[in-house]
Parts: sequence; structure tokens; C-alpha cells
Amino acid sequence: MPSQIEEAIICPSVLASDLSNLTGECQEILKKGADWLHLDVMDGHFVPNITFGAPVVKSLRKNIPNAFFDCHLMVSNPGQWIEDFKKAGADQFTFHLETCEGSVEKAVELIDRIVATGMKAGITVKPSTPVEDSVFPVLRACPGKIHTVLIMTVEPGFGGQSFMESMMAKVEKVRLAFPQVIVQVDGGLNVETTRVAAKAGATAIVAGTAIFGAKDPAAVVAEMRSLVNSKGG
Repeated sequence: MPSQIEEAIICPSVLASDLSNLTGECQEILKKGADWLHLDVMDGHFVPNITFGAPVVKSLRKNIPNAFFDCHLMVSNPGQWIEDFKKAGADQFTFHLETCEGSVEKAVELIDRIVATGMKAGITVKPSTPVEDSVFPVLRACPGKIHTVLIMTVEPGFGGQSFMESMMAKVEKVRLAFPQVIVQVDGGLNVETTRVAAKAGATAIVAGTAIFGAKDPAAVVAEMRSLVNSKGG
């Protein structure tokens, strides 16, 4: 069996930054120890909010050529945007399995298209979607092609929600069954909830306000990293 992914990946969600100074905010948070930049793309259809799309990612890439752009697409038709995000400079393209309406074949087709561009493929589900009926069949259908499984710990679409600890059962199940993938969590993450997520087996932590709103973001990033690397300490 492939070795388990254990190294911490801290992914500040740029939606919580000062968007009027997006490049500067992202450059600063990378200097403070962030590993990936998490970019939440919302279309106003799949989720009831609108954020930004490929043009913003492209502009950011011009100024930040080397960072890992972790793009989470909360959109109704993710396949429509694969090429645009590749051209914009995305490193990872994560889509919601709910958009495939239960079709493993459709999900695998999207994953193959993503991987063919050179981007890494990520899959995710809303809190109400069981991983056994969605994530597991897709992972089994395309072994080695999925880089990250994102477990949402809030309802996607808005920031500032409370962490759903009940989602840790999903983290544990994915980690146990598929140790070779990165298990990422997103929603309501701060230092204390990172401890909970790390104990469950998450290694990639998406956090917005807890990092960008902190008096000392570097200290928060370092503490989150320590918690993940110690499996919750």
C-alpha cells in the first residue's frame, strides 16, 4: 500500500484577504510560511455567492509566478472552465462531485481532462454528501490520478461559518481507505479546530480569517503546521 501523506500543507484562503491588495496580501502570506494559496471560485449558481474567476487567477499569476494555486471551483459546470484555469496558471483544479449527479463516469472524465492539462485534480463534496457514495467510487475508478480530497467542514459559499466537527468522520474514512491522497479540510478552521482535524487525519488546512485576520499570521501558520505534523499534538 502507498505510504500515507503526512506533511502539513497550510492553505490560506485568499477570499479572506484585502482583495483590493490581492497580490500584496498573497506575497506577504507566502513570506509568513503559507504553502498553497487557496482560491475559492463561486458562480452564483452552484452556491449563492459570486467571487472571481480565471481572469483574476491569471493576473495574480503574473505577479506570483511560483506559488501553488489551489483552485476550488464551486460552480455548476466545472468542465467548462478546465482550459481557462489551466491557461490562467492554476496548479490544482478541485471540483464538486455533486455536479456529476452521481455519475462516476462523468467524474472520471473530468479528472482525466484536468490531469491531461498538467494540473493536479482534486475532488470535494458538500457536508450532506456521504463519501462512501461519492468520493470512494471515484477514487477507486481512477487510482493515482486524484491528488487531493477536500472535505468541506461548512456549507460552501460563504465564509465565517462554524466548523462542523461531525465531518471528521469523513476525514477518518478517507484517510484510512486512501492513505496516498492528500486530505484537505475547509471551513471554520482556526488553531483549535485544526487540532481536531489533524487528529482525524487531515494534512492540508484551508483557513481564511484565522490567518489573514490574525495579529501574527506567521505564528498562526506555524502553529497549524505543528499541530498537523504532530497529528493534533
